[in-house]
Amino acid sequence: MLIPLLTEYEKEHIAERQTLPERYLGLSDEEMARRIAAAKATLGRRLVILGHHYQRDEVIAFADYTGDSYKLAGQVSRHPDAEFIVFCGVHFMAESADVLSGDHQQVILPDLAAGCSMADMAAPDQLEQCWADLEQMAGASRIIPVTYINSAASIKAFCGEHNGVVCTSSNAAATLEWAWSRGDKILFLPDQHLGRNTAYKMGVPLEQMAVWDPNEIWGDLDPAAVQRARIILWKGHCSVHARFTVRQIENIRRQHPGVRVIVHPEVPWDVVQASDDSGSTEYIIKTVTESPAGSTWAVGTEIHLVNRLAASMQPDRTVFSLDQFGCLCSTMFRVSPNHLLWVLEGLVAGDIHNRIVVPDAQKYWTKVALDRMLSIS
Repeated sequence: MLIPLLTEYEKEHIAERQTLPERYLGLSDEEMARRIAAAKATLGRRLVILGHHYQRDEVIAFADYTGDSYKLAGQVSRHPDAEFIVFCGVHFMAESADVLSGDHQQVILPDLAAGCSMADMAAPDQLEQCWADLEQMAGASRIIPVTYINSAASIKAFCGEHNGVVCTSSNAAATLEWAWSRGDKILFLPDQHLGRNTAYKMGVPLEQMAVWDPNEIWGDLDPAAVQRARIILWKGHCSVHARFTVRQIENIRRQHPGVRVIVHPEVPWDVVQASDDSGSTEYIIKTVTESPAGSTWAVGTEIHLVNRLAASMQPDRTVFSLDQFGCLCSTMFRVSPNHLLWVLEGLVAGDIHNRIVVPDAQKYWTKVALDRMLSIS
């Protein structure tokens, strides 16, 4: 199993982990596992734990459901009796769960420092300025805003209010089809790579794509570039998936003749082109699981998912990371068993820690955008 390296963003922000009470530090794995299981049993049907694929194994072990953002979002409405939804993921996921949950339900994030570098690359004021600029450059009435689920509730609310929608990597292509049926152009944010890879796979040439830099005047684009574009890509990225390179693929193919390379569509465009396949985490799992016995796979996504997939495929298939050093999402990694234990024992004692509440001013339009997402197959 690989010991993963951190990205520069993660090195800079790793110290932000939420401080726990002293009594939750220094516990053995065995004691934490025993106490988490006990608290979960005590809460029973009052509790649902959701775990994203990128969580560490010690946390995933207690999840009632595991999946990507799209799959987990769909689980919220299936448990109307649950009082507490503990989301082992990052902040924007917990926000979405709060929007989709009932008024009597409370969503909890075990560590408030579990954020997302990609989501941080799109701020509400930047989007407002972008929209105003696009109105002058091309007329925004025929532009449909589409935001990846890896974004703040404020961004999702803007899209909902402006006839737009949320998407995930699982339904990105279907969402772009939905948007183009309603407008001439798409503003896609905050991940330029997912937008580019999805649109290109659907037949849109690179020449009909433009990148909007929110830190530059007029997005660093001229009106002609905006008018030519069928999709305007926000200049954002995933700090984990941006690490994967074509050179890694070339090295892997030399070392493992016959290897199949599959990557997440958040990787750069040239990496997708050099790979054999690409898709969401759910798609990657399905494709590798259903491959012929004896297959060898190099997978370009977060290391916890890769390691878990590799273990489940042994001995029939060989699975390893495309990045020889591994590549973890440290913000996902901040949700530790210690944090999970703290919030669960708090619930047992009647104390609610780290509740995530989307402001009412954002909630309506965020839900509109998320409901549109869930309605798109």
